[in-house]
Amino acid sequence: MTDEEKPEAEMSEEERQAAEWAAMAEGGDGAEGGAARVLSQNEIDSLLGFGGEAVAQENSGIMALINSALVNYERLPMLEVVFDRLVRMMSTSLRNFTSDNVEVSLDQITSVRFGDYLNSIPLPAMLAVFKAEEWDNSALMTIDSAMIYSIVDVLLGGRRGTAAMRIEGRPYTTIERNLVERLVRVILADVSGAFDPLSPVTFRFDRLETNPRFATIARPANAAVLAKLRIDMEDRGGRIEILIPYATLEPVRELLLQMFMGEKFGRDSIWETHLGNELLMTNMHMDAVLDEVKLSLGDIMNWQVGSRLLLNVKTDDLIALRAGEVSLFKGRMGSVNGKMAVRVDEVLMEDTLKQDS
Repeated sequence: MTDEEKPEAEMSEEERQAAEWAAMAEGGDGAEGGAARVLSQNEIDSLLGFGGEAVAQENSGIMALINSALVNYERLPMLEVVFDRLVRMMSTSLRNFTSDNVEVSLDQITSVRFGDYLNSIPLPAMLAVFKAEEWDNSALMTIDSAMIYSIVDVLLGGRRGTAAMRIEGRPYTTIERNLVERLVRVILADVSGAFDPLSPVTFRFDRLETNPRFATIARPANAAVLAKLRIDMEDRGGRIEILIPYATLEPVRELLLQMFMGEKFGRDSIWETHLGNELLMTNMHMDAVLDEVKLSLGDIMNWQVGSRLLLNVKTDDLIALRAGEVSLFKGRMGSVNGKMAVRVDEVLMEDTLKQDS
């Protein structure tokens, strides 16, 4: 019995599909061959090896392990507050820098691998390497081609309503590099100002590169935070991307983990002032200690009415003023208007605070 004579129930899936293809080929085109059968998408995927199992394997295994190694930026919620503050500051500073109507918007904040990001940068572009002096580490800023030609056109007096001319296939000139460097320095000043309420830091411009290989500031596998900014100047504009490795943010990681909102980054000066004033008005009980004598319990049990306790103190000796177990002042005993009084001659609070700290 040949393959063609096998019952259809005994045929495998591949044999049945091969038989259908053979029948379609023998029938040919036209009415005599009968209606041509159209394969479904599942049958096409099965023939090409793109079944559901292949898709499942792609999303599992080693690829899942690699993707899970990325740190989600949402674990540092204060970064959104910092970059929102940066957008507002850049809108003002770039308007003053370009003397034009500038709108800055934050597209997204994501986590990427440093090596993957360098490979994804569309060229030509300029990459500004800058250093966080207080954190002793570096970060990266990418200015795309559209933004470069737009800022050059604006700063050199290009007329409004005309798109910036782009001349591809040539290196950037010295004038273009100098103008972009001025733009980068303005943005870095705003980035420093955005981080100031959280942790004072100075971002210093280091160098300007056009080849991503020369802008390597971290290992390719290291995770980094990528903030994409869109800058629009009427009909001109472009994109600026700020890449900060997680190693650079490590010194302020505890601060970035906080969950509070607002420009004051969790501090309420009104409440602090109120609390300080109320503490100054708080009543405090103090004891004037003349002297201290150590006795055994047996001696104390032998006391009777009329027994005397001798204190090793003179009339002009200093006594201690205590709040609980803490000595705050020293002074001399006296009387004012028939009442016992103590004149403070020495302050001990500063020494106590130094020892506690």
